[in-house]
Amino acid sequence: MKLTEGRRREYMANPKNTAAVKELTARFQNASSAILTEYRGLSVTEMTELRKELGAEVEYSVAKNTMIKLAAREAGVEGLDEELLNGPTAIAFINGEAVDAAKAMKKFGADHDAFVVKGGTMDGSALTAEQIQQLADMDNRETTLSKIAGGFNGVLANVASLLGAPHSEMARLAAALEEKK
Repeated sequence: MKLTEGRRREYMANPKNTAAVKELTARFQNASSAILTEYRGLSVTEMTELRKELGAEVEYSVAKNTMIKLAAREAGVEGLDEELLNGPTAIAFINGEAVDAAKAMKKFGADHDAFVVKGGTMDGSALTAEQIQQLADMDNRETTLSKIAGGFNGVLANVASLLGAPHSEMARLAAALEEKK
């Protein structure tokens, strides 16, 4: 079919690509966050090593930029611009703690110069590579809760000693009076 000015050629979507976009859309919708990376220069062995370090709560796979863009739009994810979706892209869909995944990627990136974090999404909004770096530098949920619990323990111990002070003072006074007799 020859294209003439003013007419657009109609394309039928490839069923394989349509299924891939549908799967990516579901992953975006089900994941708490996602991190986009460039994997150029990494071997299959290194990619497997990264997947192991990320753990069971992270699905890490290679996808075409066009499909990622379409799936993100369909899932209601805002801000994945052309700069993020440039070059070979792999995406980590995180079903657990984003901090843990960001820490694992930071550690992996320190050992593998070819690995680059491009950016990502959290709760439907785009994140820059710098924001993911900040996420990696944060304490994970368990550590934060431990710190909060430790703080409460300290406060409760102080309250208990303050509340117990009059009673212990009274007991010492009674003991001193008993000794005097």
